[in-house]
Amino acid sequence: MLSNFGHPGEAMALGSAIVWAFSVILWRISGKFIHPLGLNLFKNVFSGLLLVLTMLALGQPLLPGLAPSKFGLMFLSGIFGIAISDTLFFWSLNLLGATLTGIVECFYSPFVIGFSLLFLGEKMNGWQIFGVLLIVSGIFSVSSKKHERQIPRKDLAKGILLGILAMFFMAVGIVLIKPILAESPLLWATLFRILGGLVGLVPVLFFHPEGRSIIKSLAPSPVWRYTVPAAFLGSYLGLVLWMGGMKYAFVSINAPLNQLNTIFVFILATLFLKERITVWRCVAVVLAFAGAFLASFP
Repeated sequence: MLSNFGHPGEAMALGSAIVWAFSVILWRISGKFIHPLGLNLFKNVFSGLLLVLTMLALGQPLLPGLAPSKFGLMFLSGIFGIAISDTLFFWSLNLLGATLTGIVECFYSPFVIGFSLLFLGEKMNGWQIFGVLLIVSGIFSVSSKKHERQIPRKDLAKGILLGILAMFFMAVGIVLIKPILAESPLLWATLFRILGGLVGLVPVLFFHPEGRSIIKSLAPSPVWRYTVPAAFLGSYLGLVLWMGGMKYAFVSINAPLNQLNTIFVFILATLFLKERITVWRCVAVVLAFAGAFLASFP
């Protein structure tokens, strides 16, 4: 039905960037009280239930008639793109803060293009390679300045590495299912990726030495005033919009629109988290965003 409108994919990709930026601010606050694994579990259970209710309300089947291999790919995509990627992202966010994490997120576009080159037969041109170099230079420009660093150098390096790995696994997860998204119902695809994420998280929490205390930290508390809207915006509405952008728009158009969240996060982090605006942070944001745009340019 969405495909009957003018540019549904582009509109959903842009909406995803805006919604995700607001959720990042709320995740940043929530992460001060809840372990990254706990946040990931909470958002997946919350958004999964909402998606089931939404599909039932719309009369959509929870199990569409698709080949079993496609169910498996959706699950695998969820393990990579949600269980692993989102946990690493929350960990990185706790270490770096919203602004620097938003800059590191710009690695998402070149990873998507790179995997598309390997597995979907797309090609990487000179502008895209230059874009990747701009992203790297953006991160280096802010992380190498001593007066810019408000966190220990060890945590800075660890946070950047975790953020890059998060984008790597997110790209793996989406490229896995890009060929079958066109024929897959949008809400079903989103739901089964979330279920895949839960399948990947539960064993980790079971064997984690702090697993029980992590789960207990998810009990109703004042922090829910941040965690619940973050889960609604980021993992329910934002994920549906993101998946819709991937389904209805070309990767090369969708990725730079998604990457606008870097700009939105920078603005919102300054307004709500009181993160510093400095010349080098502005330079890093501009370089990283320009690099993400060029990396997605066909």
